[in-house]
Amino acid sequence: MTIFVGTASWTDPTLIASRRFYPAGCTSAEARLRFYATQFPLVEVDSSYYAMPSASNSVLWVERTPAHFTFNVKAFRLFTGHQTDRAKLPKDIQAALPVSDKKNLYYKDTPGELLRELWRRYIEAIEPLRRAGKLGAVHFQFAPWVVNNDDGRAHVEHCADVMEGFTLAAEFRHKSWFSEKARESTLAMERERAFVNVVVDEPNTTANSIPAVWEVTNTSLALIRLHGRNHETWNIKGATSASSRFNYDYNDDELGELAGPISEIAKRVERTHVVFNNNWEDQGQRNAKTLMQILGGSAIRP
Repeated sequence: MTIFVGTASWTDPTLIASRRFYPAGCTSAEARLRFYATQFPLVEVDSSYYAMPSASNSVLWVERTPAHFTFNVKAFRLFTGHQTDRAKLPKDIQAALPVSDKKNLYYKDTPGELLRELWRRYIEAIEPLRRAGKLGAVHFQFAPWVVNNDDGRAHVEHCADVMEGFTLAAEFRHKSWFSEKARESTLAMERERAFVNVVVDEPNTTANSIPAVWEVTNTSLALIRLHGRNHETWNIKGATSASSRFNYDYNDDELGELAGPISEIAKRVERTHVVFNNNWEDQGQRNAKTLMQILGGSAIRP
């Protein structure tokens, strides 16, 4: 078994402010990534969801991490169907957009030639990671309104077409994808398009959440994302940071219970990635270290 454990982001503001993970004097972007890579073999790049990534950053990340280190990179939010602030787009793309009084833009409303250019730039930006052998999965966290209907399935498959040749992971945020009726067809689509089925641990009481489906759809990788189990904050309104939503500290018993199915699914794939997305202060980092201890020799060390 080859299990990589890490966290979502290494620069969350609450993590830095807590002063409990990074040592004193570790204050630059370079120093933080270099230190993080001594603790974990895997990280998820969260910033590429909020804004288009850059090739120059990818080059720096390659230079600042050991040869075996792996980056999972989130897809840009426009690609996953989320509303996107026009100001988050490159300035030349902003200027080329049709005039509108709406602040936010959606994929379906973006001219095709601009979408093609954004995809080209996104792929170009992450290419240094792939070339260095440090790119794990490109993670598509689809919007809650990307539902399991003709349009939703067409968009998911469109993303697979555009990024053919990359290892892609699909995380759905609407229960229609894994209802009792739809579960097998969703898994079949993921297998056909080589999407990695993202196994989630999250509150499962609302329409914008799904159950944990411990199924392999791409034998090269299994991806488990742990969002915490805080039902009260899952749909929190007016939070000052995204980390408020995932404020949850797994206890040792919960991590021990998760270690079993993680170990089992790891037997069926080449690599397994476990990403802690409970990113309030240092919760994810502490929980990740504990899980590595529980997994013992199965967990890859930095």
